[in-house]
Amino acid sequence: MKRGKRYADAANQLDRSEIYSAEEGLGLAKTSGVAKFDETIEVAVKLGVDPRKADQMLRGTVALPAGSGKEVRVAVFAQGASAQAAREAGADRVGDDDLVSDIEGGSLDFDVVIAEPSMMVAVGKLGRVLGPRGLMPNPKTGTVTEDVGKAVEDFKGGKVSYRTDRQGNVHVPIGKASFESQALMDNFKAVIEELVRAKPAAAKGRYLQKVSVCSTMGPSVKIDPSSLS
Repeated sequence: MKRGKRYADAANQLDRSEIYSAEEGLGLAKTSGVAKFDETIEVAVKLGVDPRKADQMLRGTVALPAGSGKEVRVAVFAQGASAQAAREAGADRVGDDDLVSDIEGGSLDFDVVIAEPSMMVAVGKLGRVLGPRGLMPNPKTGTVTEDVGKAVEDFKGGKVSYRTDRQGNVHVPIGKASFESQALMDNFKAVIEELVRAKPAAAKGRYLQKVSVCSTMGPSVKIDPSSLS
């Protein structure tokens, strides 16, 4: 991937062989962004798991204490009182069969999809559309629930989803470059603590293998994983 001059300049200011403490790494990620917009800070963790095995595939959510800094658009599949609760909680889209039709027609202007259990038969028709985008509701991420109103509030308030990819990596946004350093640190700790809590019993050897942070357009900064577990 070709990088611009500003990225090269930022990368040259880092010692790429250096492994930093979490505080130092987050500070560098905050200041090494090269875009003119408020870049997202992301943590990437290489876990000692084999995601090909069902009992080592991690998937869940973590509440960021300082919020994500992102305006999250939420679509909800619900009816009756649940639909009303979702609207009152601030959902951007609420519907049932009509929402299914909209999505089948290409309307995907949302970041999170929540469904009450009774709607999952209808939502199941959208697997080929929502699945590849990581949007399919799932009880493990709290997006299939009877209390859709609370779920909307949680995701609007800073709850984010995570899952391992095929190589055992997890990528989680933890805020914006404009956040105070302590806010980013609080969110970073929340993510690491959640991953450690969710460690599969079948995982062997070193669990937190590699940790790094970066801004949307900035270079990656390595974090010392031995200081986190």
